[in-house]
Amino acid sequence: MEEEANLNQFGSKRKMPLGFLFKDASLIFKRDELGLEILHIALPTALALMADPIASLIDTAFIGHIGPVELAAVGVSIAVFNQVSKITIFPLVSVTTSLVAEEDTVSRVNNVTESHNLEESHPKNNEMQNLIPKPDSGKVAPTRTGGNPKIENLEFAKRNIPSASSALVIGGLLGLFQAIFLIIMAKPLLRFMGIKADSPMLTPAIQYLTLRSLGAPAILLSLAMQGIFRGFKDTKTPLYATVVGDVTNIILDSIFIVTFHWGVSGAAIAHVFSQYLISIVLLWTLRKKINLLPPSIADLQFGRFLKSGSLLLARVIAATFCVTLAASLAARLGPIPMAAFQISLQIWLASSLLADGLAVAGQAILASAFAEKDHEKATATAVRVLQHSLVLGLVLAFVLGVGLQFGSKLFTKDIHVLHLISISIPFVAATQPINSLAFVFDGVNFGASDFSYSAYSMVLVAVVSIVCLVIFFYTHGFIGIWIALTIYMSLRMFAGFWRIGSGSGPWQFLRS
Repeated sequence: MEEEANLNQFGSKRKMPLGFLFKDASLIFKRDELGLEILHIALPTALALMADPIASLIDTAFIGHIGPVELAAVGVSIAVFNQVSKITIFPLVSVTTSLVAEEDTVSRVNNVTESHNLEESHPKNNEMQNLIPKPDSGKVAPTRTGGNPKIENLEFAKRNIPSASSALVIGGLLGLFQAIFLIIMAKPLLRFMGIKADSPMLTPAIQYLTLRSLGAPAILLSLAMQGIFRGFKDTKTPLYATVVGDVTNIILDSIFIVTFHWGVSGAAIAHVFSQYLISIVLLWTLRKKINLLPPSIADLQFGRFLKSGSLLLARVIAATFCVTLAASLAARLGPIPMAAFQISLQIWLASSLLADGLAVAGQAILASAFAEKDHEKATATAVRVLQHSLVLGLVLAFVLGVGLQFGSKLFTKDIHVLHLISISIPFVAATQPINSLAFVFDGVNFGASDFSYSAYSMVLVAVVSIVCLVIFFYTHGFIGIWIALTIYMSLRMFAGFWRIGSGSGPWQFLRS
């Protein structure tokens, strides 16, 4: 009877591919336990993810008033830095979130079992605790463990989470390697992006990229810690740290760029300083929750990170190559098209990142549900976050379609740049529902630890998208780039839909 009820609730194998996204649609905004859990994780995550792109947009606004050449140069540098960073950041954060969520769930279950065993082994002590009179003042209130110090230690002692310690070590090392790589390879990478030796963009681009690379260790370490906090389902702490850092970035932008006239170098220095501040705040908070380093090196879980991380590394290389190629093609059109593409791309990515909050919520809850083998909650969570993402995408499409008609003037006053931005607005706005669903499907599959499918499907999507980019660029120019990016995100969305919709891989239980 229970299996029959589950089939009626979530659909059979034949109905699932077409109908699961709209299952129980009337519950989409219900403030039940699941809805509140998603909200408490997704909202702070979305705000934290939005904070950095907003800071980048403010950087872009400051630099845009210096001149279109500097704006285009910084646009290329940011594209290089972001794409290289994503190759290391995305696998690290995604794997960390899933592994920490699984370990934390298992740890809590074990702690509850051990606490229960301790209580049963001291029944008389617990009975005596209830018989002893409790004075009303001058004493600490009895704990919910009945005053048993062994049980209290289980609840309040700092925990050893091997995957969290592993993430910190890996994040720090990857950050150092990334900084060294970007500083040494700055000029060749910019040349690859289409900036020629005699281009006026070359000098400011090298200045910005070299200085900003100094913040790579802090960025990798702080994002590893954000993955840890997400695994704990604590997304408020990363939000607070990110807001502190990005507000500092904005203040320093006004000082270094406007007051000191340091130009693109001032923007880079402000960003680096803010990233180290974020890292310090997160590290100080995390040390109160867990032991940062395990008792021995043998406890580190480098093997699990390498296995899952290598799959996601292939995935993120394929994904970032598409966006990097798009930026490179825009740069080949000249400073004006590149400046317009940079502004449009930043808005496109910043708005789409709102859906990442739902993706993180889905991933964290699903990782815990799969660890507990709670298939009913796993399915309900996947359906709910996907429905939320569709609504979010439709709202963003309307807001950007209307708002960008007027808001683009905040970033530049160059009429040629504004004209090209107006051409890209329909693509930026119309793709929001597609982007939102694609990102949340990623989170759903990561929560199920379905890293293999995520990697292989993205490689296939990238191959098709790269071919489209080249063809449409040479046939339609600037507009062709946006057509190809729309195809790219549509294929990503379909790949995510197919996995859960067909009830394959970790979702096979939907067919039973």
